[in-house]
Amino acid sequence: MHLLRSFLAVLIFMVFAPLSWAQSTKDPVIPNFWDPQERVVKPGLQGVSRMKFLTVTDFPPFSFIDKQKQLRGFHVDLARAICAELNLANVCQIQAIPFEEIEQVLKAGGAEAALAGHAITAQSRQRFGFSRPYFRLPARFVAKPATGLSEPIAKSLINKTLGIVVDTAHAAYAKANLGNTALRQFDSLGAAMSALEKDEIAAVFADGLALSFWIQSKGEKACCEFVGGPYLDETYFGRGLAVALAPQETDLEIAVNYALRSINDKGIFGELYLRYFPISLY
Repeated sequence: MHLLRSFLAVLIFMVFAPLSWAQSTKDPVIPNFWDPQERVVKPGLQGVSRMKFLTVTDFPPFSFIDKQKQLRGFHVDLARAICAELNLANVCQIQAIPFEEIEQVLKAGGAEAALAGHAITAQSRQRFGFSRPYFRLPARFVAKPATGLSEPIAKSLINKTLGIVVDTAHAAYAKANLGNTALRQFDSLGAAMSALEKDEIAAVFADGLALSFWIQSKGEKACCEFVGGPYLDETYFGRGLAVALAPQETDLEIAVNYALRSINDKGIFGELYLRYFPISLY
């Protein structure tokens, strides 16, 4: 969704910059969103003359312009991997356009798919077809190691104060599921993390992607780390990000799902994940 993409881009660039892309010293957890018992049939795509993906330039680390003015990011490499799995590398194209123009271009036949941070919702399903989710954005707790928080977090937080950001899904989840925890609301994640650094609160509960970039931006000076979780409740945090397609593109949806499953099983997804998310969200 546009609001999610914009929120994360602004958060990463303006609040927590500059960022380091160095590998985390901890062993990262690579997520797997596929049922090992599920079978996905390889489609026949003979005669396909183009496989064009749309993306954006302002959604790091998913897609962005690097110092050499080249389009880079997790979505860019994932698009190329999908093309390779479908034997369409020779007709694969990737174009960055404004997010607001993607729907119109897809419907007009100007591209086959979009990798731009579209979330699967009841509203977005009225405008796009979707692949299976390729990425989910978990909610996470962060705290100082000395705090000693562990699962069950609700029990660990008794007689402690948890920081949340006002008017977010994470705040709604905390209010509904952590009734015995004292909650302190902040206007921004930056303010919440500042309070955590000063020991004014025991932990923060927020978006795992934004929190991972905050931890990474601090480097060796980071006060805090992920504890518990990850939390993936679809009611609050959605079904995840998926490849957006023009409506009624059933054959292409089957093909993309096959490619995504194959990429996962071959370890290609894991390689891309570690490249762009060195501090695992999970």
